[in-house]
Amino acid sequence: MKKKCSRLVLQRTAFVAVFGLLLQGQPVLAQDISSDAPPYEQQLMRLSEIFGALHFLRPLCEQADTPAWRDRMEDFLDAETLDENRRRRFIERFNQGYRGFSVAYKECTEAARIAMGQYLSEGEVIISDVTSRYGR
Repeated sequence: MKKKCSRLVLQRTAFVAVFGLLLQGQPVLAQDISSDAPPYEQQLMRLSEIFGALHFLRPLCEQADTPAWRDRMEDFLDAETLDENRRRRFIERFNQGYRGFSVAYKECTEAARIAMGQYLSEGEVIISDVTSRYGR
């Protein structure tokens, strides 16, 4: 019982630490955004990070998504980036999202399931907001 309890505390601690960092997101520095970047650049950077987190979490929790989140990221990059520097920034944010969870989770937990749900919801909000405000 004691081993199970300490494992649960460790899992919760890791979840809170990683989830807290990822919820804040990495601020996009002014030097990282060119003067001709769209006004929704920070939202797209966050979306890239969410794609990375989901690319790790969904298979971990045996959720078979088609297309895979990495493939969705590739489609996003193809549609959104012509500039190689901008493309690299999006890829780095994807990798940050992936690494943030890969260091904390080796198996699917309830906390991982909660994080997945929150990321799916946040991604939907970002996509909806950007397309409704800036869509053609």
